[in-house]
Amino acid sequence: MASAITRLSGKVAIVTGAAQGIGRAIAERLASEGAKVAIADINEAGAGQTAQEIRAGGGQAIAVKLDVTSLEQAAAAMDRVERELGPIDILVNNAGWDKVQPFVENTPEMWERVIAINFRGPLNCCKAVIPKMQARGGKIVTISSDAGRVGSMGEAVYAGCKAGLIGFSKTLARELARNRINVNVVCPGPTDTALLKSAMADRPGVLDAMAKGIPMRRLGQPQDIAGAVAFFASADSDYATGQVLSISGGLTMVG
Repeated sequence: MASAITRLSGKVAIVTGAAQGIGRAIAERLASEGAKVAIADINEAGAGQTAQEIRAGGGQAIAVKLDVTSLEQAAAAMDRVERELGPIDILVNNAGWDKVQPFVENTPEMWERVIAINFRGPLNCCKAVIPKMQARGGKIVTISSDAGRVGSMGEAVYAGCKAGLIGFSKTLARELARNRINVNVVCPGPTDTALLKSAMADRPGVLDAMAKGIPMRRLGQPQDIAGAVAFFASADSDYATGQVLSISGGLTMVG
């Protein structure tokens, strides 16, 4: 995990939903660039494994159990990270969940879960961390989705939440610029994760069709997303705020 690239040396980052998939790749990338990383996830065992592997590779990491749908848990997690690692410099809102299903088949209970995790979760984490950042600055990077930019069949409520995160982040960027807090958004396209495979388990052939529709002719990999997040987390993006970056292999090209 140790790397010659240390542009995040001495920085403290918390990544939600980092036990697996995109979140795990983000945590590993930030640690490889010198950050001390809190692996925050409702899956405590998975978070612990990710943190252990980062430490085994020479990085610094702790595991923090966090249900992002709870503001109280978000506040407690931020406090713990600051006690154990130091003041938080970077928040990555990555935790998410979805069920691919036509809107007319959705239940209100499904809506509530999607909204609680994908929209209220980042709100809770931002609410908990911003007061800690206001005096010294910081970086907030939120993982939205290209579904929130162009829509996605079977993901109406999810796409609505992800679109909402873009508007929320742009507003935060305006409000917090005076505090030297940069707020940016990364929008993955279809990415090869366990979540995507699970969502498409009863739709054989869909993943291959997705890949053929992407100009680069492959699904994204979690590491592709991690590189974009590392840029927004670093000083290289100090003059970028309120920006939305699609990482989709050219599938979506939004002006």
